[in-house]
Amino acid sequence: MPESRFPRVVSLACHDLRTPLATVYGFARTLTRADDLDERTLRFLGMIEEASEQMAELLDELGVAARIEAGRWEPVLREVDTLTLASSDDERIRVEGRGERVETEGETVSRSLRSLAIAAVRHGPVDQVTWRVDGRTLELAPITQDAAPVVAGATMRDLGSLVARTVIEELGGSIELAGDALRVRL
Repeated sequence: MPESRFPRVVSLACHDLRTPLATVYGFARTLTRADDLDERTLRFLGMIEEASEQMAELLDELGVAARIEAGRWEPVLREVDTLTLASSDDERIRVEGRGERVETEGETVSRSLRSLAIAAVRHGPVDQVTWRVDGRTLELAPITQDAAPVVAGATMRDLGSLVARTVIEELGGSIELAGDALRVRL
């Protein structure tokens, strides 16, 4: 297959995988509403729902990367506060500082920042990381020596961090290591 067709194939695969994934997620949600389920079954159904949501996010990331690679990504730019972009309901991610309004693809950048933070936790390994926001500059710390090449996208071991770097750079931003922190400029 010619290399230029590969991003299109990936985009089609992402699109086609969404329907069966939505079916799995939908049936798991439906089953959790049944009155006669024991705690163990409910826990397993919850795990299926959570895994389905994670797979949907991975498909979103892969789809964006494929569209960028093919030159077909059309980001929808809106004004968003950088502190809001870094915020997450994940208890492993703390956010502090002062934001600034920027025009960017909010949902995709927010997902990218979350992916970078989760990669830092997972590959650290550390229990928690903090985004320190100063206007358009965000610093994520701590970035351990083991996590640094993965989070910075130099080592291909984490889809989320690779796509995050691609997205941020495509939007004119930058990512660089700065000591035990990862500096992102939007």
